[in-house]
Amino acid sequence: RRRRDLDLPRLREALMAAHEPWHTRADLKPSYGHSFWWFMFGNGGGIAAVFLPVVILVAGVLGPLGVMNWMEDSRHFAWTLGNPLVKLFLFVLCLLTFVHAAHRLRYMLFDLGLRGSVVVLEWACYGGAVVGTVVAAVLLFTTP
Repeated sequence: RRRRDLDLPRLREALMAAHEPWHTRADLKPSYGHSFWWFMFGNGGGIAAVFLPVVILVAGVLGPLGVMNWMEDSRHFAWTLGNPLVKLFLFVLCLLTFVHAAHRLRYMLFDLGLRGSVVVLEWACYGGAVVGTVVAAVLLFTTP
């Protein structure tokens, strides 16, 4: 038996006539606002996973135990925290950690069934991240 010729050019033309090209469809164009929050979520998670345990270990565990010499003298510790680069590092760490937590909380609440109020949920989660970041910035940059 001979296979039936499908006439592929005509078949392709018929299929393409039923669908408009992907680059002209508005629902397939990238959402840059959404991709920004995913970018912040990914970077916040990565940076928080690497640096947050180190900061907690050095400033919260080893310093009070007396293992770190630079924390025995309170003036030296205050000078270290007063350094603008250390403040900038802590600010970026707080910012990315808060955004990561807000994004994770938003999608967790969405998965738990709060689907009717997506806009309110977004504003509450990301607004909390902004408020937390502003409070961290005020505390970091107003203390000597």
